[in-house]
Amino acid sequence: MIGKNNQSGQMSFLFQTLKDQLNPRHSLYQLTGKIDWQSVESDFQEYYIDFGRPAKPVRLMVSLLILKQLYNLSDESVVDRWVENPYFQFFSGETHFQWTMPCDPSDLVHFRHRVGKEGIEKIFRLSVSLQGKDARQKCVSIDTTVQEKNITFPTDLKLAVRIIAKCRNMAEKQGIALRQSYKRTVKQHMLNQRFKDHPKNKKKALASGRKIKTIAGRLVRELERKLPEQSAWRAELDMFGKVLSQTRQSKNKIYSLHEPEVSCIAKGKDHKKYEFGSKVSFAITKTTNVIVSVVTFKGNPYDGDTLKQTLDFHQQITGIRAKEATVDRGYRGRKIVDGTIIQTPAPPKSKDSAYRKQQARIRFRRRAAIEPIFGHTKQDHRMARNYLRRFVGDEINALMAASASNFRRWLRKVKLLPDSLADYVSQYLLRTIRTPFVDLNWIFALD
Repeated sequence: MIGKNNQSGQMSFLFQTLKDQLNPRHSLYQLTGKIDWQSVESDFQEYYIDFGRPAKPVRLMVSLLILKQLYNLSDESVVDRWVENPYFQFFSGETHFQWTMPCDPSDLVHFRHRVGKEGIEKIFRLSVSLQGKDARQKCVSIDTTVQEKNITFPTDLKLAVRIIAKCRNMAEKQGIALRQSYKRTVKQHMLNQRFKDHPKNKKKALASGRKIKTIAGRLVRELERKLPEQSAWRAELDMFGKVLSQTRQSKNKIYSLHEPEVSCIAKGKDHKKYEFGSKVSFAITKTTNVIVSVVTFKGNPYDGDTLKQTLDFHQQITGIRAKEATVDRGYRGRKIVDGTIIQTPAPPKSKDSAYRKQQARIRFRRRAAIEPIFGHTKQDHRMARNYLRRFVGDEINALMAASASNFRRWLRKVKLLPDSLADYVSQYLLRTIRTPFVDLNWIFALD
């Protein structure tokens, strides 16, 4: 059942409301008034039923998700900061300062499961519509990046040790007595891995590594014999067998037991040859740098094959079909996609005029503006490492990071607005005739 906000207009005789106490020039205060919260609650109405225990208010949960990505906080941290920050509380719809936590951090997990990818797309659409005309350009720049998953660097030996531990846990839960647990044996073989690159230890370390994989396979086969045919653990045992049988040349490898959908993606970086996660395609407006499309892909598809879904999602969000998309050389081979012209860098033709060469140079240099946007969404908005589970977690985290980037752009734009006519004139003089800043308030104070 959907929850309700306490909107009683009763005033305290001792304390004013947050609306009266806070600074109305604060950017988060202004963002609160800019969002149509009634429309947000009606959009999320479909995810609730009309009976049962009332849930937390929609505005509270949506605002906590936005604040979490906007200020790069975890589920636990955003709830703690909410108690300390009156602007957070005002943004969430509170009228008076609260001293207790708004919800348990796990409620954010349940809310993400409740709304899914479709609900997060509504938040992204809200962040795009907030930009107004800046988001309605027909020329976009498109590029892909990698959203890394929260896993360690995978090695065959590490995966085999994890399989042994999971097999022991599985046998204990099912009450199965293993012929041998191999606890002390595996521990000794792992000690043999120390200084394995030293010439004197290399042979012993390689032998111990092979023995660990043999032990893992032995436990998997023993559980396959002893578990019932209809056991829920069968799928996990099949995955263990696939991990132990994969080789260097195998296709569709499994790099993590708790995140089997992770892919290995090479982007040609000198400092990081391989990244383990999912590929994400971004589309931004040509001159205003508003993120208007975010699509997450399974595996490692060719960049040119991601164009159609990226452009379709852009049209779904803004209602505008992009007339032109500027890309890098990784998209070579695509000229037109459903009516959108794809501009790819290429050597100029001999018959091109100097003007056309200059325009092409400006266009492709402008495309590079998408690279710092990738950096900010990763370092400032939690896309550098995704902690949400499964592929749907990849989609949700990428959409929320892009939404937070758009909200941050709007907040920065509000901060640059002058507080008075005098400030506006001073900024204009500073931009145009390069005069130093002069306090003009005394001029406008004259009668």
